[in-house]
Amino acid sequence: VPDDWTSETVPLSTLVPASGGRPARLVVFRRPIEHRAETRSELEALVLTVVVEQVADLLGMAAEDVDPRYSDLDD
Repeated sequence: VPDDWTSETVPLSTLVPASGGRPARLVVFRRPIEHRAETRSELEALVLTVVVEQVADLLGMAAEDVDPRYSDLDD
């Protein structure tokens, strides 16, 4: 669970930074994502959004630079 997690929100993912020779890890929390999506297409879009946002954060880039479709994902 992310260090900045509060009981007011349910995280969809977290990024575990690299340390001690271990690579950074992206952890996607399956159940909260499944709970928020009503259809298969919503689930796919939400997973893509979460992964793009986390990869962008890891690389220090804008989400649109990681995946140009990012701005269309919320539609």
